[in-house]
Amino acid sequence: MPAPRTSAPSTTAGSDALLYLLFGLLAIAIAFGSLAWLSGNLTNALVGTGPGAPFKSTEALLHPAALWPHLSPTALLVGARIIPGLLSASLTILGLVLWLRLRGGANNGLARKADLAPLLDKEITAKAQSLRPSLADLKANEVAAADRGILVGTLSPGRAEARASWEDVIVAIMAPRSGKTSGLAIPAILAAPGPVLLTSNKAANDAFTATVEARAQVGTIWTLDPQQIAHHPREMWWDILADARDLAGAKRLAGHFVAASVDESNGSDFWSTAASNTLGALFLAAASHRRPITDVLAWLASPADRTPVDLLTDAGHDAVAAQLQGTVSGATETRDGIYETARQYASCLLDADVAAWVTPAKLLPEFQPFAFATSRDTLYLLSKDGGGSASAIIAAAADAVMRAAVVVAERSGGRLDPPALCVLDEAANVCKISDLPDLYSHLGSRGVIPMTILQSYRQGQRCWGEAGMDALWSAATIKIIGSGIDDADFADRLSRQVGDHDVQTTSVSTSESGKSTSVSMRTERILPPDAIRALPKGKALLLATGIRVAMLDLRPWYTEPSAKTVGPASARATKAITARALAKSRDRDDFGLSA
Repeated sequence: MPAPRTSAPSTTAGSDALLYLLFGLLAIAIAFGSLAWLSGNLTNALVGTGPGAPFKSTEALLHPAALWPHLSPTALLVGARIIPGLLSASLTILGLVLWLRLRGGANNGLARKADLAPLLDKEITAKAQSLRPSLADLKANEVAAADRGILVGTLSPGRAEARASWEDVIVAIMAPRSGKTSGLAIPAILAAPGPVLLTSNKAANDAFTATVEARAQVGTIWTLDPQQIAHHPREMWWDILADARDLAGAKRLAGHFVAASVDESNGSDFWSTAASNTLGALFLAAASHRRPITDVLAWLASPADRTPVDLLTDAGHDAVAAQLQGTVSGATETRDGIYETARQYASCLLDADVAAWVTPAKLLPEFQPFAFATSRDTLYLLSKDGGGSASAIIAAAADAVMRAAVVVAERSGGRLDPPALCVLDEAANVCKISDLPDLYSHLGSRGVIPMTILQSYRQGQRCWGEAGMDALWSAATIKIIGSGIDDADFADRLSRQVGDHDVQTTSVSTSESGKSTSVSMRTERILPPDAIRALPKGKALLLATGIRVAMLDLRPWYTEPSAKTVGPASARATKAITARALAKSRDRDDFGLSA
C-alpha cells in the first residue's frame, strides 16, 4: 500500500479560505436581499399604488418587479437597487473596520489598543493631571494634547495616539534617515509645554531650523554654537566653571573633557585618571576665585606655575592643593605625561572663538541653568563630532541644565511643572555624559524628561561601555526602535523580548482512501530578527514598561497641519544659515585669508 503523501504545512489552508469566502458572499447576498425588500416596500409605500410585498429576500434581489408590479422602473432602480446597494456597501465597510479594530493585532502577537491603554488619551490625561498641579483642576477634555505627554506614534488601525507620560525617560535607537529627527525630536520640541534642550551636530534642514522660529514665540532662544555649526553669532555666554566651585563639580567638569576625548574602555587607565584629577584641581582653583577657564590653559602650559596651588590653599582646598603639588613635584617624565594628556583633553579651549562662549562677556546676557529650568526658553547646543570638537562643552552644558532642573524641582515640590524636555540627539557623538545611565534612574521623577537618540546599540556601548549601555537601556521606561537595525545580536535580542506566539498549522494528507486534514499549533517568534531588520521607514517598535511590545506609525512633523507654518519657517532658518556662512566667506576673502 503506498504511503500517504503529506503536503507542506501552511498557516491558512486554501480550502478554509474558499469556505470563508463563500460564507462571506452568502452573507452579503442575504443582507442585500433583505435591504432590497425593506427599501422596496418603503418606496412602494411612498410612491406606489399597490400593497406591500411579503418578506422574500431572494425575489427582492432577483425579481423586484414581480414583488412591486405597480412601481415604475425608475422607482424600482432607486428603491430596490441603488439605496440597498449603498446601505450594503456602508455596512460591509463598517463591519470590516470594526473587525479590524477588534482583531487589532490578535493574530500577530503585538500589542492591541487595549494593551496600550496606559499610553492612550484617557489614562495618559489622568496621569498628566496627577503629575502636574497646573492641570489638576481642568476637565479631561480641557487638557491640551501637548500637555498630556510626548507623542511617540499612532497605533493602527484607528490611529490611536500613544504618548509617553511626564515621568517617562526615553531611549530611541534608529538608523540615520529613518525618522528619528522628523518623527520624534521635532514633534516633541514643537509641542513641549516647558523648557527645551536640544543637542545636535547639524543645523540646516534639521531640528534646529524646524523649531527655532516656533520656540522663539514662547520663550527666549539660547544658542551655544562654539564651532559654528549654524554660523550663529555669539549672543550669550555661559559660565562653564559655575558648577566647579566644589570638588565634586570640578571633577564632573573634568570628566566631560575626558569622555569627549576617549571612549569608555580607555578612560580609566593611569594617564587618563591622573590627567582628569589634574584638570579637576585646576578647574577648582579657577572657579574658587572666579577666574576664567582660559587661565587653566595657561597653567597647563606651565606645570611649574604655583598659582593654582596657592589659589586652592587660599580657598581652603588644602588636600587638593597638596595633591596637585605632588603631581607638579613628581618625576619630570610622569608630570609632563600627565600635563600633556590634560592639555589634549582641553585642546578645544585653545581656539579663542570656542573659549569665548564660556568666558565672561559683560555686554552679552549670561545663560543661567537655574533660571532656564523655570522658563519656557529653548537651549540649542550645537557641536561637531569627532576629534577636535567642542563636545565636552556641549556635554557640560547639558549636564548643568539637567542637574539644575533637578535641584529646582526638589525645591518646588519635587517635580517641574511644566516639565523640561531634554532631547539628546547624537548623544554618543556630541553629548557624552559619562553617568547618563545613572541620571536616567531619577530624572523622570523630577519632571526632567530625557530623550536620548542613538544610531545603534553598539554606538551606546562605545560611549558608555557594555554595562553602562545596558544600564541606560534598562532604566529607560520608553524604548523606541526604528528601521535600520543591522546589528544581528541586537535584532535577535529584540526578537526575544518581543516574544513568541502560537500559530495554527494545517496539514493535508492524500492517500488511496482520500484526503485527511489535521490542525496543530506551533510556537514561533512574533517578530523574527530579519523582520526587525526590515522594519520599514515610518514604523517603530515601542517597548514600554509593563506593556506588550507595540508596532507604531511615526508622525513626522511634515504630515501635521502645522507643516504649513513649520516648513516655511525651516526654509527661512536654513536660508539664514547659508547667508551667514556666505558672509563669513566673503569676509575671509576681503582679508586675503582664502586661497
